[in-house]
Amino acid sequence: MKTSFLVNLTCSNCGKTFSAEAVQTYCADCNSPLISNYDLNSARAYLDRDELKTCPKGMWRWHELLPVFDSQNMVTLGEGDTPLLKIPQTGNRLGLSNLFVKDESGNPTASFKARGLSAAISKAKELGVKKVIIPTAGNAGGAMAAYAARAGMSALIYMPKDTPIANMVESRMCGAEVILVDGLISDAAKLANEKARAEGWFDLSTFKEPYRMEGKKVMGYELAESFNWTLPDVILYPTGGGTGLVGMWKAFNELEELGWLDDKKRPRMVSVQADGCAPVVKAFNSGASSCDFWQGAQTTASGLRVPKSFADRLILADIRASEGTAIAVSDAAILTAQKTLAAQEGIFAAPEGAACLAALEELINQKWVKPDERIVLFNTGSGLKYLDGIKQGG
Repeated sequence: MKTSFLVNLTCSNCGKTFSAEAVQTYCADCNSPLISNYDLNSARAYLDRDELKTCPKGMWRWHELLPVFDSQNMVTLGEGDTPLLKIPQTGNRLGLSNLFVKDESGNPTASFKARGLSAAISKAKELGVKKVIIPTAGNAGGAMAAYAARAGMSALIYMPKDTPIANMVESRMCGAEVILVDGLISDAAKLANEKARAEGWFDLSTFKEPYRMEGKKVMGYELAESFNWTLPDVILYPTGGGTGLVGMWKAFNELEELGWLDDKKRPRMVSVQADGCAPVVKAFNSGASSCDFWQGAQTTASGLRVPKSFADRLILADIRASEGTAIAVSDAAILTAQKTLAAQEGIFAAPEGAACLAALEELINQKWVKPDERIVLFNTGSGLKYLDGIKQGG
């Protein structure tokens, strides 16, 4: 039985090929992320999309399109297959007839980061990695700690001192060493990189290894399946590192090549950021192909406080390929949207997810969306992990 159709990796910039059977990070020649490639011709002959529904629920039912060759190396806590919820009261208020939330808060460790870290830790285990390190704005650290614990790996996490307390406690409870940093995730990344080079830790930073994106792309598979093998018209996605946005666009390409999409129309991808840290929005609006480092980044949505993504070129290229856009919203608008979504729909979203609702209201004012379009907002985590910040904010 085929476990994975993974063939190799290629640099997203220069196209150089890398082996999928050795530990890989990124292309050092051009400082760019690596992309996983699958034998989709063979996969098309082997797989039946409709049989996937009969598999046990979870991300790994798509294992042939994920990077692990031996199923014994799959490190799982039951991630994936999160609900796609129609939100009728909010839709009625906004004059939208097909408004949905893809609610990632039910994942292990209460955020979408579980998907990426499940894939990355699983492949690291397969390749013999024993100790992993990560800089994080919060949720990725908790997820890495949990999956590293399950895989029997040592885990070291660098996070800003003002990261939500829940993320710190969660990471330490799962056995990781947590080092708090004065500054932003970019400062944590510098320290983690130095530590990794000095002591041989494997760095799981966003896009500094190839496989977190593979876990996140399954969100795109699930959307297509939920919409009976078509895709929504618009996807609003909170963008820090951008793994999910780039991963879903990759998933849509793979689904088309597999011949599984009944309608080849693609969604318009909307990158949502906070106006206190909006490097993608600034670059998109100026027509740039890459982002400048955002100085003085500030936002209560800790996952959006990423001054510059390592995959900025991929993010911008995918938004433009989709005929999408990028939009920034204020912290005040995020808090209002968070309260509204909870009161109207019973969804206590993370601030990053609530930012998507705030952004949608702006897009409606701009007449960028149509009343009958199928629109999906991504809630990337649970608001319960941000209680200290919510208390301080009122």
